[in-house]
Amino acid sequence: MSAQPPQRRDPVDAIIDQWAVVRPDLDTAAMEVFGRVYRLARAMGDRTEKAYARFGIARGEFDVLATLRRAGEPYTLSPRQLSSTLMLTTGGMTGRLDKLERSGLLSRSPDPHDRRGLRVTLTDKGLELIDEAVGAGLAVQTEALNAALNGEQAGQLADLLRELLAGAQESEA
Repeated sequence: MSAQPPQRRDPVDAIIDQWAVVRPDLDTAAMEVFGRVYRLARAMGDRTEKAYARFGIARGEFDVLATLRRAGEPYTLSPRQLSSTLMLTTGGMTGRLDKLERSGLLSRSPDPHDRRGLRVTLTDKGLELIDEAVGAGLAVQTEALNAALNGEQAGQLADLLRELLAGAQESEA
C-alpha cells in the first residue's frame, strides 16, 4: 500500500482553521467549496483578461463578440438579445457596442423587420479577432486545468460543478 502524498494547503484552509478556533460550532464545508470557487474564478478571470488584452479587448467586449460569434452566421443579434444573454442593462450594452463599433469589430444597422429596432453584426475584423481571442483564452484555461488535474478528474469536477450550479439556481428561484 503506497502512502498518499500530503494534501496541499491553500489560503482557504487558513481561513477555515481560524473559524475552527473562534467558532468551532460552525460547519464550514460550504465555505471550503465556495471560497475556492470564488478564488479560482478571480484567478482565472485575471489570466483570461490578460489573454484578451493582447487583442485590445476586455472581458466585457469579449463577451459581446463571443455571443455574436456563437449565434452563427450571419453573426447578428438585436441589442435586446445581447443584453438578455449577457444580463446587462441596455445602458451598459450601449457603451460596449459603441466601443466595439468604433474599433471596427461590429456594426449596427436598422432591423429590416422592425423600424425602431437595430441589428448588431460582427464585421470580418471582429470575426477574425474573436476567433483568435477565444483560442487564446481557452489555451490559458486548458493550461491551468491540465497543470492540476488529469482528464478524468477534470470531467468529474465539471460534473460536480454542473450539479452544484443547478442546485444553487433552483434554490434561488
